[in-house]
Amino acid sequence: MIVRDRGDSWQVVLQTDHADLSAAFARAWASPLPDALVIATERHDDGWAVWEQAPRVDAGTPVNFLDVDIRSHLAFYRAGIAAITEQDADAGLLVSMHGAGIYRQRYGFDPALGLARAEAAKDEVDAFVAEQEAKFGSEPGDRLEDYTLLQLFDRLSLYFCMRDAENGEPAPVELQGYTLEADGPWRVRIDPFPFAGRPATFALKRRVIPKSGAADVLGTEPEVVTITAA
Repeated sequence: MIVRDRGDSWQVVLQTDHADLSAAFARAWASPLPDALVIATERHDDGWAVWEQAPRVDAGTPVNFLDVDIRSHLAFYRAGIAAITEQDADAGLLVSMHGAGIYRQRYGFDPALGLARAEAAKDEVDAFVAEQEAKFGSEPGDRLEDYTLLQLFDRLSLYFCMRDAENGEPAPVELQGYTLEADGPWRVRIDPFPFAGRPATFALKRRVIPKSGAADVLGTEPEVVTITAA
């Protein structure tokens, strides 16, 4: 789950809900995309559904996705890749690239990306990356265009999950050649504009959990906010 500190509360977005937003971006793209890419975008975090059956809370704070146990992450990500591959082999390959890329800073797209506990499980991480790269090589190669878009859709969704989009992110953000600039609560200007319709609207499901009392993630009723891109 993706956790953002709101001061007196936590905003929590489940990974599967984050992936739904990623897929909505893919479906709204200005040009038609391969079915495998849309499937991969929608399902790239399916493995998290296992962990999120009982989301961890540590000392009253919901555990953010970057702080999970690495061995658990590797296990459920492998399971997710296998399930997606069963549906569509090309989509499974893209999610395999995505899974390996988590530990390789998205193959250069996101130098700041890193899971907090990865170094402590370096041998297991290296084995996982080698296992995935055996399927496609040491980098995305001839699938680079689709991989690049998958990362963009993932990061666009994370922008709204991790940043203070409801109050307007104070400074423009650059993502893979696109500039995002707040234009009001849950509203952003994107340049160049990438979607078929303008403005484009999207839905994000989130939970707002007060810091007072025990943090009950799944027991908190979700709400849906509308995102506008113009």
